[in-house]
Amino acid sequence: MSNQHEYSFFHSVEKSFDKASKFTKWEKGLLEQIKACNSVYSMRFPVKMDDGTIEVIEAYRVQHSQHKSPCKGGIRFSEAVNQDEVMALASLMTYKCAIVNVPFGGAKGGIKINPRQRSVYELEKITRRYTSELVKKNFIGPGIDVPAPDYGTGEREMAWIVDTYSSLKPGEIDAAGCVTGKPISQGGVRGRKEATGLGVFFGIREVCNMPDVMKRLGLSVGVEGKSVVVQGLGNVGYHCAKFFREHGSKVVAIAEFEGAIFNEDGLNEEEVFQHRKATGSILNFPGATNLANSGLALELDCDILIPAALENVINGSNANNVKAKIIGEAANGPLTPEADDVMAQKGILVVPDMYLNAGGVTVSYFEWLKNLSHVRYGRLEKRFTENMNTNILEQIENLTGKTVADNERRIIMHGAEEVDLVHSGLEETMIGATREIMEIWNNNPEIPDMRTAAYVCAINKVGTTYAELGIFP
Repeated sequence: MSNQHEYSFFHSVEKSFDKASKFTKWEKGLLEQIKACNSVYSMRFPVKMDDGTIEVIEAYRVQHSQHKSPCKGGIRFSEAVNQDEVMALASLMTYKCAIVNVPFGGAKGGIKINPRQRSVYELEKITRRYTSELVKKNFIGPGIDVPAPDYGTGEREMAWIVDTYSSLKPGEIDAAGCVTGKPISQGGVRGRKEATGLGVFFGIREVCNMPDVMKRLGLSVGVEGKSVVVQGLGNVGYHCAKFFREHGSKVVAIAEFEGAIFNEDGLNEEEVFQHRKATGSILNFPGATNLANSGLALELDCDILIPAALENVINGSNANNVKAKIIGEAANGPLTPEADDVMAQKGILVVPDMYLNAGGVTVSYFEWLKNLSHVRYGRLEKRFTENMNTNILEQIENLTGKTVADNERRIIMHGAEEVDLVHSGLEETMIGATREIMEIWNNNPEIPDMRTAAYVCAINKVGTTYAELGIFP
């Protein structure tokens, strides 16, 4: 069953691509090249487990497109990993990078294991062996292919990868750039952890600031006062909930696989997270109502629904029951093509995953640049800015004879640190991408939905690169 389900994910990416390619000017051959996965590396390698037995591990790395170098994409550790899924995710990475103007081709990797059933030592051995297999075939490197975290992986695994890579490539000065999502001490960048959730927030906020779009949906402009339902309290869901709440929205429900909780006055994601840590479940959270079936959260009455967990959670069977006005796809592929058609008919705006959750790859790009430049952001200009601002402030105070309040003074004098610059670069990226997609959609009324407009945007950018390279004279 699972293979069929995973296969349909790749199929649905191709389906969305074909739907959009009709609205572009490129000839069939070029479109076929954009769609094809360039390189698929399927590997099997033995690892000795803690109990002394030898296990053969199944793993993949797919490079979907080399129209720009290096390729970029996460590595997931999951029992559901198979070639089709990795190919689908790699192709989404190509389109995602193109939309947000990050100069990478798309890639993805996966190791077919359940990380929860492995000891740390076993995970380390598997990760390091996987890395050495990638090095052997030239499938990793700061100018070739740069992995990142995904399901079941994090900073720890990325540190193992960079260490293994560096030891196999002695003297390579840019070795730290072979992978992103690393711990800060290993060349990681501040702001990476919250990047995807913050990017989702910036993207939806920009849509909510468009008066014509809000009028069509019958909503007021801005995110303030809007009711939000978040499915998934992992890293992405947690940060989505946090940024919406901090900017005046009400997170009325949070869903996890064990069930969902609802409170119309709003929930605090940190309190829910701590409750889950203490009790092992988000259910029975003080002041909230339990929903036994977490799927019911997707059908609640709300302004904004954010599926931030798995693919295909909104499909032909439940799409008709969705009551949200806006769906922000924080996860990869949470809506099936059937669900997309239903949403278009119902006039529900689906803000598509392929650009909305691009915060992670955008900040990964900043980390990669940091590794190649060998200097942290803000180091050269922070003090200069603070000294300059202090000077200006003192001059104004002298001329006017008035003094600025302490808290205002702190804000005016503040010189940008790494995290400020990363957040601001992410904000610029998401606002720019949202406007670009909306412009394509507005200029062609035949485009049925925002996802198709996003694909048109991506296909045009990749197509232009190929055409300019003269690969297709």
